[in-house]
Amino acid sequence: MKRRGIIIASLFTVLIGVGIAPAWAVDTPEATESGRLLAILLDSGRVVVGANQALINDATKGDKGFTPEVFEKQLTQKFKERAGVDLANIKNEKVPEMAKKLLPQLVDASKSTVADAQEAINKPGVGFKGFIPATFGTQAAAKFSSKYNIYMKQTTVDELLRNPKNKADQYEAAVLKQFADPAYPRQGEKVVSEKVEGGSAVRVMLPLYYSKGCIACHGEPKGEKDISGYHKEGAKEGDLGGAISLKLPLK
Repeated sequence: MKRRGIIIASLFTVLIGVGIAPAWAVDTPEATESGRLLAILLDSGRVVVGANQALINDATKGDKGFTPEVFEKQLTQKFKERAGVDLANIKNEKVPEMAKKLLPQLVDASKSTVADAQEAINKPGVGFKGFIPATFGTQAAAKFSSKYNIYMKQTTVDELLRNPKNKADQYEAAVLKQFADPAYPRQGEKVVSEKVEGGSAVRVMLPLYYSKGCIACHGEPKGEKDISGYHKEGAKEGDLGGAISLKLPLK
């Protein structure tokens, strides 16, 4: 009997290792709040990369010191400021159990993304490295999604779309219209959520609005090329930039 228990436990470990998520049994509020926190965490990573953009693109330096560990420290601080949750003490935080399991996994995926970019970040004699908040967000979300079988991506309206992989689906396009409405609350990290697939999953979307740091690439003059070679959209601070979109299983 003991040997059988060991075999079952080992099989469970193998399934998790290859990216097959365990079955969840959570209610809608728990999944919605978990999705909200995951979205804030991904965007906090984007903010950290943006805050270090001048350092990353400094052509006069080789080793920038922007290691995965340095990134994690800044990410933990930024997330605590925004969500009021201490990732270093996640076991004792008053957040859903689903979030306690998944937030550290997204941190790992985010650190792995920064690790993958080290060669480019630390290359001397080159200015623009191609590692920007949007690139980080796309790659970190893809790593997390593929490993833990949870849908997560950045998305935006078609007129702002730069990466075809981030194109909004029908649900996302409808919610983005809500986010673009000036009446939609800009404070409090408010999400839109909805049960889908016969009640077996919940979709969660967190809006992203352009901050001052975004305007260098997305602002005026409209049509001028930014540092990455894309044409600026003519956006203003506070305009809708897009959203973080997730779909989480309920059962």
